[in-house]
Amino acid sequence: MRAVEPNGLIKNVHHAPFPDADVLDVISLLPEHEQQQLLRIRQYLQDNVRKQIIEYWNRDEFAFDMLPGLAELGLGELAVQDWSWLYRGLVYAEVARVDASLCSLVGIHNELIVGMIDQLGSDTQRQRWLDQLCNFQAIGSFAMTEPNHGSDIAGGMETTATKITDGWVINGHKRWIGAATFADFALVWARDTADQQIKGFLVQMDLPGVSAEKINNKIGLRVMQNADLSFDQVEISDADALPGAAKFEAANEMLRNSRIWVGWEALGAQLHAFDVARDYALDRQQFGRPLAKSQLIQQDLAEMISNASACSGLMQQIARLQTAGSVDMVHAAMAKSTGTRLLRDSVARARNILGGNGIVSTYEAAKIFTDAEALHTYEGTYEINSLIVARAVTGVSAFV
Repeated sequence: MRAVEPNGLIKNVHHAPFPDADVLDVISLLPEHEQQQLLRIRQYLQDNVRKQIIEYWNRDEFAFDMLPGLAELGLGELAVQDWSWLYRGLVYAEVARVDASLCSLVGIHNELIVGMIDQLGSDTQRQRWLDQLCNFQAIGSFAMTEPNHGSDIAGGMETTATKITDGWVINGHKRWIGAATFADFALVWARDTADQQIKGFLVQMDLPGVSAEKINNKIGLRVMQNADLSFDQVEISDADALPGAAKFEAANEMLRNSRIWVGWEALGAQLHAFDVARDYALDRQQFGRPLAKSQLIQQDLAEMISNASACSGLMQQIARLQTAGSVDMVHAAMAKSTGTRLLRDSVARARNILGGNGIVSTYEAAKIFTDAEALHTYEGTYEINSLIVARAVTGVSAFV
């Protein structure tokens, strides 16, 4: 990166007060070993992922060849290692700082697959899957959302599980299921036809009656392969039911943590947008001087870094509450809704700073801009999360 001296000359940005956009010095809150590991992850991702993944995004393909490197960094086992909540969140932010789709994979993998099998699975399920998952040698998909039910999935779930001798029969459809086109299994949530409770099951993707169809023509999160899933009289054994997920409420803690992860993802994407916009403004010459000397450009950059810093402060406090064991869904909803709202503002400013180049994916701003639209909607829409916060501060529910 480069910066501008008062006389208009260019100097190395590392002489500037805030070379890496961490204006709140959040990294200093981590113990030394976590700081060093976070910096190692940042360097690797910036050098080996940020630019390289653009062509995967353009082709709407998943970057399988990047998984071994992510595994080497420990990104497949964040949910089962003894890292602080702040470190875990900052790692998600660093992944999103190079690509939101990869952050989606890493976040879902840890919070909703590895975490749930570790906490809700049987000893046999943990022994069978955890080591492979932690090394990205196996991939699971989280199958909850349905074609007709997103925000109201808890009350409206139509996928069913019917008990038979020594097992279950799964019937139904799921939509927007990440990684389902190449996953080894799906963690399927289905309504027990006997007691009407929503329960969790591990369903291998190669079983008869299971089909996955990729959702094409997405404008964002193009590296993440989302799919429609169908389950037609799929028979599984009793050993495939998660013993700790006999009721939907069992998943609440991990669903909450997943929503918090999206807040960190939104922070990382904001930092990515800022990195792109600042670099471009310093390098691009117009009217004989860098764009960065223009007041309008400086205003946008100031707004962008302020958005990111506000989001960072919110996420730090939520990590503190997680450490204290006092975080709840309201905090998660605030993290997700606020982070993605600020993200939308920042990516629009970044795209505008790049002018015509802002609509070309190789310049990154367009890629972040469209990915932000997906983040604004998934893991609970912006509106639903806002209403969860409003319900908490008014005592009146607008939707249930």
